[in-house]
Amino acid sequence: MNNDFLRDLVMAGVKWELTDETVGFVVESAPATPRVRTISNNVVPPISPVSTVSVETARAMAERPTTTAVLCRMIDEFNHPLRAGVSNVVVPHVAPDPNGILVITDIPSSEDDATGRILSGPAGELFDKMIGAIGMSRESVSISPILFWRTPGGRTPSRLEMDLARPFIDRLIELIEPKIIITLGTLAAAEIANIDLMRNHGAETAGPGGARVFSIYHPNYLILKTAAKQDVWTVLQNVQKLLKTL
Repeated sequence: MNNDFLRDLVMAGVKWELTDETVGFVVESAPATPRVRTISNNVVPPISPVSTVSVETARAMAERPTTTAVLCRMIDEFNHPLRAGVSNVVVPHVAPDPNGILVITDIPSSEDDATGRILSGPAGELFDKMIGAIGMSRESVSISPILFWRTPGGRTPSRLEMDLARPFIDRLIELIEPKIIITLGTLAAAEIANIDLMRNHGAETAGPGGARVFSIYHPNYLILKTAAKQDVWTVLQNVQKLLKTL
């Protein structure tokens, strides 16, 4: 199945479900030797759930909160079509004393879904080291997934699923007013910075509300491709220098 292991599992966002199916034996009368036909490692995108709400409703709801606490509660209660299939809604973490940085990451991982905590497991541990290297901590930065509900099998979200969540992301940015947004992973880079991360890693773009956006690899990708850590480190150093001037 290679294709560079599905392009390193889509830059380690792991947005496809892998299944193995054994068809079984096909026996002929002569010679009496079983012939086995197998289909393995098919890439099967699971079916998207049907939406029960409209994008217009999501936009109207997201416009109402005047604080991040109310917004996060609304996200937690929002009847998104993916809601029925997840263990936990992964709501944003808003820093109690914002320092001007908002991190927007790709869809929740299976660990995030199980714990309800954003950037859990090995990816979270690496993220803590990344942010710690520029003198910050998880608690001192605001963090949000681009989608608050894990898709079945971690597949690529549909356009409708993304559009239902986007008004809440936009309102979060309006309320936090970050000076710098760091995106983690291909999906967040495409949605927030409108760039192809594989071609434009580390690029600085203009973001919502005048924020400066820096797009870097997701920690899951760095676990697979450790050599890419140097590229990320260079970008984080630029962010650290920029913060001193803001």
